[in-house]
Amino acid sequence: GFKNGTDGNVAVAVNALKAVTRPQHFLGVTAEGRCAVFHTRGNRHGHIILRGGVRPNYDSVSVNMCEKALRKAGVDTNIVIDCSHGNSRKDHRRQSAVAREVGDQLAAGSSDIFGVMLESHLVEGRQDLVEGEASMYGQSVTDACISWEATETVLAELAEAVERGRGV
Repeated sequence: GFKNGTDGNVAVAVNALKAVTRPQHFLGVTAEGRCAVFHTRGNRHGHIILRGGVRPNYDSVSVNMCEKALRKAGVDTNIVIDCSHGNSRKDHRRQSAVAREVGDQLAAGSSDIFGVMLESHLVEGRQDLVEGEASMYGQSVTDACISWEATETVLAELAEAVERGRGV
């Protein structure tokens, strides 16, 4: 997957998707340390990740604009919404609200959103590693995360939204 730029612009990710879908030839190094020309057939399974930027971009207007840009570029409209980072305004506790709004779009029949990303761990929040002090098992040492219980709730709500949107 390719994330939109940190300013929120999707053009760089759309261009990356255009490139990755086509065959490529490039110089590389083999496992034996020899220089070689590598060939790929292209990967049609690429997707764009809307991560937010200057402002969140998980709303239906932003998703529709992204869909149009992908169609114009001639690539599949596969979209993943990052419920964290810029879309949650870097507040891990807002991920559930972002996922609910994405769920509303899925329930309304959006078929181009095919996944979400969550910052999730066993214990909510994050911690610093301090030499000589015990760390809390199951809590992130990088980005702040929602708890496992909150993750289960978000996933159940999203599954229900998909079922409503597909008429299951």
